[in-house]
Amino acid sequence: MENLSPQNQHPGFHFSQGFVGARFGLSGSTLKLIACITMLIDHTGAAFVWQLLSLPSLRADYLLYTRTVHIYNIMRQIGRLAFPIFCFLIVEGYFHTHDVRKYMKRLFLFALISEIPFDLALKPSWLYPQKQNVYFTLLIGLLVIYLADHLKGQWFLQMTVILTGMLFARGLMTDYSYKGVFLIALLYLFHDNRLVQCLSGAAGIAWEAAAPPAFILCYLYNGKRGLRLKYFFYFFYPVHLTILGLMRWFLVPHLTF
Repeated sequence: MENLSPQNQHPGFHFSQGFVGARFGLSGSTLKLIACITMLIDHTGAAFVWQLLSLPSLRADYLLYTRTVHIYNIMRQIGRLAFPIFCFLIVEGYFHTHDVRKYMKRLFLFALISEIPFDLALKPSWLYPQKQNVYFTLLIGLLVIYLADHLKGQWFLQMTVILTGMLFARGLMTDYSYKGVFLIALLYLFHDNRLVQCLSGAAGIAWEAAAPPAFILCYLYNGKRGLRLKYFFYFFYPVHLTILGLMRWFLVPHLTF
C-alpha cells in the first residue's frame, strides 16, 4: 500500500481525524501490520489448516478433527478484518500519494507477481484462471476512485464509472469481486466524514459478519504514516502466499497424526 503522510494530501482533501486524535490513534503502518497479520492468519487457515483436514490420519481422530475444524473457522473469521482495512488504506493512499499513476503501476506489478503464489496457496492448481488475486481488486478500486474524483459534480458519470469498475472486477473474477470495488468506492464517497465513512464501510461489508469491526480500527486512524515499510507491505502478500503454497503442496501430504 502507498505510504501515508498528511503532508502529501491530495488537493482539496480536508483531513478529518478519529475521536482519539493524532497522538493516540493508529498510524497507517500500524493498520497495515494489523491487516497483514490477520490476512496471514486467514491464509494459513485457508491454505494449511484446510489441507490438514483432508488427511486420513487426522480425520480418523474425531476429537482432533473437530478441534482442528474449530481452529480453522476461528482463523477464517479473524481474517475477515484484513480486506476492509486494505480498502480503507487504498482510499487514504489515493488522497496522500504524490503520484497516483505510479501507485497504480505498483499495484499492477504486484498483482502480476502475486498471481501464481495466490493460486499455489489457495486454489486447486498453481495456475487457476477462474480467480484473480486481491491486488487486482484493489487496483480496479483505485482506478475507479481516480476517475470518479475527476468527475466531481457529474453524479451520473461517477456512478457509471463505479458500476463499470464493479462489472469489470466481476468479469475478471477477482478476489472479493464487485463487492470489493463497491466498498472502495463507498469509502471514497464518504471520505470527508470519518464516522459516516466507517459506518457506511461497515454496512458495505456486512455480508461478512466478522468484517465490520475492522472499521473500529479504521476510525482510530490518525493520519500519520508511521513506520517507513512501503515495499515490505507490497512484498508481504506474494511472499507469504508462496511459503504457504509450498507448505500446502510439499509438507502437508507427508504429515501424520
